[in-house]
Amino acid sequence: MKLNEQTIAVLKNFSEINQSLEFKTGNLLRTVSPQKNILASAEVPDKFPVEFSVYELNKFLGVHGLMTNPELEFHEKHLTFSDSIREAGYVYCETSMFVTPPEKDISFPDPEIKFDLTETDLENIMKAASVLDTPEIAVIGHDGKIKLVTIDTANASSDTFSVELGDTSDAYRMVFKTENFKMMKGNYEVAISSKGISHFKLKGGNLQYWIATEATSNYGS
Repeated sequence: MKLNEQTIAVLKNFSEINQSLEFKTGNLLRTVSPQKNILASAEVPDKFPVEFSVYELNKFLGVHGLMTNPELEFHEKHLTFSDSIREAGYVYCETSMFVTPPEKDISFPDPEIKFDLTETDLENIMKAASVLDTPEIAVIGHDGKIKLVTIDTANASSDTFSVELGDTSDAYRMVFKTENFKMMKGNYEVAISSKGISHFKLKGGNLQYWIATEATSNYGS
């Protein structure tokens, strides 16, 4: 088999969440961060014929990139990449060597907060968080508006940047670690529960993230 560009993009993104990945048979890829505060799931164009695990996903992708659209051939304990003149072997690892996602997706509670997040707004907030070096991003409901804000909950006088997302009749501040915003570029439907979990679903695609909110979050105050 050969890897589709979309599959490669998802694998690159998942490598930022967990350096290791368990491939199941079929076209569903799932990963979880070592801290278990990010879970991601994606349906990709390629169907993998066997189950296998990769310990260093970036190395796996690096070997793939050494060749021109290589063919992947799966063996019992390793796979080979090959094109017309080159060949490389990559040895599988045991799944016990890294944290793997649960067999089923998270049972998501009824969310109190819902909004759409555009690719532009997501890109702007991530750039601002980098420029201002803020460790957190919050979804804040206040004075009838929903805003996405870069913050530092440990420093009330820190610099901030905000993007208005829509209207709300509720008051809340749902806090995320900036480093946990690992989503691929795109437009998302977002749902957040006061029970400490959020769901980001890519519009028009089969890519989803479940991200934990921080203990400094509050709803209704």
